Amino acid sequence: MKGSMSTDLGIITINPEVIAKYAGTVATECFGIVGMAAVNMKDGLVRLLKKDSLTHGIHVSVSDDNRIKLDFHIIVAYGVSISAVTDNLISNVKYKVEEFSGMPVDKINIYIEGVRVID
Repeated sequence: MKGSMSTDLGIITINPEVIAKYAGTVATECFGIVGMAAVNMKDGLVRLLKKDSLTHGIHVSVSDDNRIKLDFHIIVAYGVSISAVTDNLISNVKYKVEEFSGMPVDKINIYIEGVRVID
């Protein structure tokens, strides 16, 4: 569902794909995250997504009362604290998405799909 807000000048509608792209950009800037992951349910394979297809690793749902729920499928860097990375991701994404969209973020679920050694 699309998020809609009513203003004095009209109605603003935000497509969840826009929120996913913005959230993906914010997430990849966080320390310890290598990138978004695409999970093939049929084969059980996980692959690292390129920068131009970040939205495939993120699922956005907007409730009827314009509350956002985000699901991230990520790959983290080897040797980092997973709890520190996820705490950083949640706080950054929550703050920036709320500022960007004007809608509150209710829940952020993070699924760690793999670990990669980075140079």
